[in-house]
Amino acid sequence: MELDKLRFYKDRVAINLLAKNIDNAKDILEVLDGNGVIGILSKKFNNIDEGVKYVKEFQKYIPTISIGLGAGDPNQWKKAAVIAAETDPGHVNQVFATAGYTVGLLKGKGCKNTLVNALISPTGTVGMAKISTGSFSAQKEAAIVDIDTALCMLKDFGINSLKFFNIRGAKHLDELREAAKACVRIGIPVIEPTGGITTENIYDVVKVCIDAGCQKVIPHVYSSAIDKETGLTDINVVKQLYVNIKKII
Repeated sequence: MELDKLRFYKDRVAINLLAKNIDNAKDILEVLDGNGVIGILSKKFNNIDEGVKYVKEFQKYIPTISIGLGAGDPNQWKKAAVIAAETDPGHVNQVFATAGYTVGLLKGKGCKNTLVNALISPTGTVGMAKISTGSFSAQKEAAIVDIDTALCMLKDFGINSLKFFNIRGAKHLDELREAAKACVRIGIPVIEPTGGITTENIYDVVKVCIDAGCQKVIPHVYSSAIDKETGLTDINVVKQLYVNIKKII
């Protein structure tokens, strides 16, 4: 099962965080009792081989890695897909149009432990979602469809996780709520709210998803948790994020 490498607090929530180095990653997971995922962004690597080498070094110490794009950059999709296929990291981020390709690539490489998500964006209208999040489609007129239709398309692709980005903290909470309800209706077991999440709003963001009945929630908390001087993810921020998650469940 592709969720086997992921650990969730009370089987419901895992926080996705960046780490500057292996020691930082270890400290993050210790604070979270292992209920987290360490993100590594494809955008930071000059080529795929460099990324694979870096991820494999982390895997000596960190059980689950999330291969990210980098601020949802669709141009990184193939790099992320191939790095994941070479490392079976546990989690990989994708845009809508390329998620199905990534599922097939992973299966072809014998990777059985990696969850693939697909990026869909809020539109400002509850119940509608933007699916034109790929490197070419994002440059054209937005393709906006009913959220249930979008999630049914993900099921056609074999995708089990919706990444809803950019929610801008709590700005798109009503849209997130409907997306979460749609995940339950359509049978997408995981939702990943992303963008602008902080210690101040993570409670509201995750609670919306839990209250909707989502099986698993993976909030991504990146820049707001990073110490601007050291570049390390701030362990005190991680502690507060975890405290707020525990209040929900």
